[in-house]
Amino acid sequence: MFKTAHFLAVAFAPLALATHAYAGDAAIDTTTAADAPAVSELVVSGEIVFRNRVETPAPVLSYDLEYFQRFEPLTAGDAMKRVPSVAFLSDVLESDGARLRGLDPGYTQILINGERVPGAGVDRSFFVDRIPAELIERVEIVRSSSANRSGDAVAGALNIVLRDGYSLDGGYLRAGALMFHDERVRETLGAVWGGQVGPGRLLLGANIQGRRNPKEKMSWRYSEPDGELVDIEQQSDTRNGTDYSVNASYDIEMADSTLKLSGFFVRTDRREDEDSREYAGGRVRVADYLTFNDNNVDILTDSWSLNARYEKQMLGGTTRFKLGYAQLKDHQDEVEEEYEYLRDVRPFPDDDRFTGDLTFTRLKDREVTAELSHRRELSGGAKLDFGVQYIGKDRDTDITTDRNRVTINNPPAARPDLPGVYGPFLPVPGGLNTIEERRIDPYVMLSGEMPAISWEAGLRYETTSSTIEDATAEDGAQSVENDYQFLLPSGHLRWRLSESDRINVSAARTVRRPDFNRLSPALLEAELGDNDFIGNPDLKPETAWGADVGYERRLGRSGVAGVNLFYRKVSDLIEIAGTGEEGSEGDGTFVFSARNAGKGEVWGVEFDLSAPLTVIGMENTGVFFNYSWLDSEIDDEFGSRRFNDQAEYVLNVGFIQDLPQWNAAFGATYRKQGDAYGRVIGEEVTTTYGADLEIFLEKRFNDRFVVRLTGSNLLDSKKEETFNKFTTVEDQIDRAFDEYELEAEQAGPVFQLVTRLTF
Repeated sequence: MFKTAHFLAVAFAPLALATHAYAGDAAIDTTTAADAPAVSELVVSGEIVFRNRVETPAPVLSYDLEYFQRFEPLTAGDAMKRVPSVAFLSDVLESDGARLRGLDPGYTQILINGERVPGAGVDRSFFVDRIPAELIERVEIVRSSSANRSGDAVAGALNIVLRDGYSLDGGYLRAGALMFHDERVRETLGAVWGGQVGPGRLLLGANIQGRRNPKEKMSWRYSEPDGELVDIEQQSDTRNGTDYSVNASYDIEMADSTLKLSGFFVRTDRREDEDSREYAGGRVRVADYLTFNDNNVDILTDSWSLNARYEKQMLGGTTRFKLGYAQLKDHQDEVEEEYEYLRDVRPFPDDDRFTGDLTFTRLKDREVTAELSHRRELSGGAKLDFGVQYIGKDRDTDITTDRNRVTINNPPAARPDLPGVYGPFLPVPGGLNTIEERRIDPYVMLSGEMPAISWEAGLRYETTSSTIEDATAEDGAQSVENDYQFLLPSGHLRWRLSESDRINVSAARTVRRPDFNRLSPALLEAELGDNDFIGNPDLKPETAWGADVGYERRLGRSGVAGVNLFYRKVSDLIEIAGTGEEGSEGDGTFVFSARNAGKGEVWGVEFDLSAPLTVIGMENTGVFFNYSWLDSEIDDEFGSRRFNDQAEYVLNVGFIQDLPQWNAAFGATYRKQGDAYGRVIGEEVTTTYGADLEIFLEKRFNDRFVVRLTGSNLLDSKKEETFNKFTTVEDQIDRAFDEYELEAEQAGPVFQLVTRLTF
């Protein structure tokens, strides 16, 4: 009760202060920024915002921050949960690796302001929950690739556009608190300001976000399906931390040129604490107490980016110069200590085995980007756009570990801050390597307008030179070079059937570069069940030919509905195959590697609707609905399946009801994601998610102040996983189980009370 009262006091304090200080204040003066909207129009608008209708030939869905803001998303990932075809395979209440069209995050290109950003994942993906929602101006879903963008977008691209100097005029403060189902309270604070400074417009933003995710997990392990229950595991999993972010941009418009400078910094400081207790036979009692596992991970991740863009009218058109630098540093210290009480004939408390592992992970990924391009008008209304882009990536990985084995009667202090407990630390296999990639990608595009048709056609030629150095390779340190080139054509057509109706047709060739852990030539013992794996530095990217066909209709003044069919045919799919060598576990096990040998197909239908109910006299009611049916087919060592972990569907439905006479509003969204199945050598897993319900209540004061109460995960969403585990390929084919496991994790509701004050 005390914690609840404390939460309400913290959350309502900004409301009380602001109501006292700003009652009856005048509206914001926007006379100095005709091109930038007043803050009150964006923050305390009292208007329902729907999906934007983009006019470019390429199929792009655009959602302004105001589309999401009333539900107060904490991160870009939370916002993306509400857009079509974006799935996640994260833990409950986590939205990190975005899976556009349900495919692995490596198939989705994540852009910030149209630029690539390095990520910590081995699949080159960037975790979108690292970007606070307060930095966002809009989110774009780019369904099909164009020649002036990197071709790493088999599923498509998600472009997070950050606010710049022309996003708003004035500023606002954001303050509030979040209460979790364990009654812990975390803070949320932010400030944004934009205005004229000298010859240009400046935007500054800062955000501090308390993060917490307390979950409970339960596992049941059987000898096989419908077999004997071997043991159960009870687990608490709490993730607690703070995210810090700042962003800035400065824009100058001159007579014949423009200059834009921008940058952002995001720090994630998090601790993950997992405690597990395992009991034999499903009986929770001391006599059946198998193990206690204490697993803690301290995470510190810094992401930052600096970009400069200069455009000048010259040479009969507009020439653009771009230069950028982005860096990610990820430090993780993980200690896992397990006390074994009943693993042999000696029962508790005589059994005395202890295992402790301390692992340090240090990852640094840097990217330098540059572009020189030119755009000009041609006769007949056509436009020519050509240029060359450069990308230089340097990735350093350093993972070292040490394992301690002692008795419980004389246990170590088991903490990394105490000397003499762990060490010396040695690299894990594949854990000490550097990867360099250099890309020079020229492109050319033609586009044009006719009375009812707009079109775009382009060619992109991507050249990549890579060097991989691994200090833990089987035959000692190795350095391997690999070069490849791809021609990537693309074309888009938009046909306006009427003022309200139009059709989009797109086709493009795209690529997916290999995961880093598939490239490193290090031998990983018992990586796939009891089978070993060794990387292949000669891997080439996967390639895909794709098509999108969509129909879109305007509904009234601001509504829009659309349906889109997509298809991708993937070649040179990276598959795991045997080398013919015997594995380290002996007879029946093998050494596997990766090779470009597979092929697959992906297809689906995407429907989205966002519109007011003006047609039935409810102009202050907005409804939102999107549904994506997703499917695919791929052949592996065991037969046909879908692409690993692709959700069968993604559903979002919701409404917002504005109450102008009371300066208030309320709304709700419901989200459900279909089952996902994945199969690799040694393991098969089916993942099922429960539904997620969110609501908000809003009250506005004098066009300067708004308070919102939101509740998320109101249905206590649960994630359930079914694991089929095998030791050898032959066992997997014969369905001779090593273990059959059912796991469920669940988290409770989160309530957020947030106030926004404009100035």
